[in-house]
Amino acid sequence: QVLLVESGGGLVQPGGSLRLSCAASGFTLDDYAIGWFRQAPGKEREGVSCLSRGDGSTVYADSVKGRFTASRDNAKNTVYLQMNSLKPEDTAVYYCAAEWGDSCGGMDYWGKGTLVTVSK
Repeated sequence: QVLLVESGGGLVQPGGSLRLSCAASGFTLDDYAIGWFRQAPGKEREGVSCLSRGDGSTVYADSVKGRFTASRDNAKNTVYLQMNSLKPEDTAVYYCAAEWGDSCGGMDYWGKGTLVTVSK
């Protein structure tokens, strides 16, 4: 069974940090591009980052550039999203997703999400 399971969400104060994890089972993550997405209350889902399969290059949304870092640990079949300098507008459910290949244009697998709340 193919699964992506996110963890690491929670409540954090503005300026704080969180690290999200996305553990895969049933397939090998290093064959896939990994996207992080988020959906805030009342808003559409948006892309946060796309970590390519090959050279590990990453594309970030302008809103998180310089604050968020995506990475992968192929030995653990897990990807991470390090989020620093968090802002209230980062509050959302965060999802990881995997697409076979090098881009994040049409994801094959999705996790169920983890909630991040940035508030005093």
